[in-house]
Amino acid sequence: MSTRKMMSPQPSAANIGSTSGASAIHAEEDTPVLASAEPRLLRRAAMASFIGNFVEWFDYASYGYLATIIAAVFFPKSNASTGLLAAYAVFAISFVVRPLGGVVWGHFGDKVGRRKALSLSILIMSCSTFLIAFLPTYAQVGTLAPMLLLSVRVIQGFSASGEYAGASAFLAEYAPEGKRGFYTSIVPASTAAGLLFGSILVAVMHAVLTSQQLHDFGWRLPFLLAAPFGLVGRYIRVRLEDTPKFRALEGAHHVAQAPASELLRRYRGKMLIAFGVTCLNAVAFYLVLSYMPTYLSTEMGMGETDSFIAATISLAAYIGFIFMMGALSDRVGRKTMLIGASILFAALTVPLFKGLAGASFATVVLIQIAFGALLTMNDGTLPCFLSEIFPTRVRYSGFAFTFNAANALFGGTAPLAATWLIGVTGSKLAPAWYLVGAAGVALIAMLASSETARHPLADN
Repeated sequence: MSTRKMMSPQPSAANIGSTSGASAIHAEEDTPVLASAEPRLLRRAAMASFIGNFVEWFDYASYGYLATIIAAVFFPKSNASTGLLAAYAVFAISFVVRPLGGVVWGHFGDKVGRRKALSLSILIMSCSTFLIAFLPTYAQVGTLAPMLLLSVRVIQGFSASGEYAGASAFLAEYAPEGKRGFYTSIVPASTAAGLLFGSILVAVMHAVLTSQQLHDFGWRLPFLLAAPFGLVGRYIRVRLEDTPKFRALEGAHHVAQAPASELLRRYRGKMLIAFGVTCLNAVAFYLVLSYMPTYLSTEMGMGETDSFIAATISLAAYIGFIFMMGALSDRVGRKTMLIGASILFAALTVPLFKGLAGASFATVVLIQIAFGALLTMNDGTLPCFLSEIFPTRVRYSGFAFTFNAANALFGGTAPLAATWLIGVTGSKLAPAWYLVGAAGVALIAMLASSETARHPLADN
């Protein structure tokens, strides 16, 4: 029996319409096979989603954690702050194309299939990341170096815009009822795993390589790993069937022909809610998990090795928390979790940032773990909420556009905004207040939303 036959959903009036007697007989024959095949295919879907996001965020971690070195390698020698701002500007600009990428990948994923979109996006992402390892430096080619870096980062931003949303929708549509929160939490867990591996690798590099070696060749090493990681992820994805929900829609000829148009025509309110709640995820994720090591070393005076070790410990704790929060959202609901995360961020962010000043290494680690726990309340719930708020016909498009628009405006710019705000205000607490503002926006959005956890995924 082919894999396609094993995974075909049973015809029903709800999702396919009327069926012939022969089709009904085949559905009955396939039922026991489907029951035994689901766990194995669900595990493969989870692994495919994990690896794709791991590759994407390992790249972003490597770039963020090596920002001070990249600033020196790719930009003219000036004061350290100007170079760091330039490096973060390239980081931010690569996010500008993400809303456009969200529209393109969403259209492709909703019209042609989630699996095909994810298989192509990981290939483009890993190839563009691999190319960074071979870029010439400013000392070699002058201003052409930052231009080439920016070009590759833009390609990365475009390909990455389909990854998080597609993987989340893919798992939500595979997951059994009552466990969608747990399974979709694999996506942010893989994101953190990519950051964790990047943090460990950069910490080891700082420990074993001299500063000169890091500037000469060490910064290239993390980007070389993208090729084998990406090839493994693509191999797993092309061997998967598309989700049962999408194939049922496809079989009933209900696939949206113009997902973006339908989204804007029928779901503008849901798009605003999705955008608003994602603002907290965007700012908090990049400030807490990507920018924090740089903040600790440049603003708090902590050694680079210690700052990376602290980030590594907190990331490990984050991964542990994320599954717990995803499972908890299945019990108490997405709305409760996301409102709770917004309130706690608004109340605790400034006191936690204040606690970093003059703190011991152990205290810094505890504060970062606390931030990670708060972040998982949002991150462990958000992928499932964004998958549930939109119907199958436009799920990929709705998720991808709103998630990437919020990340383009507030996520990729978060390190740049934090560095700029500190320079303008002279206050090292400026990033904390920026995060509090994002929490306020997310809270307003969630108060206007409805609970989605208790309902099956909508098709129309």
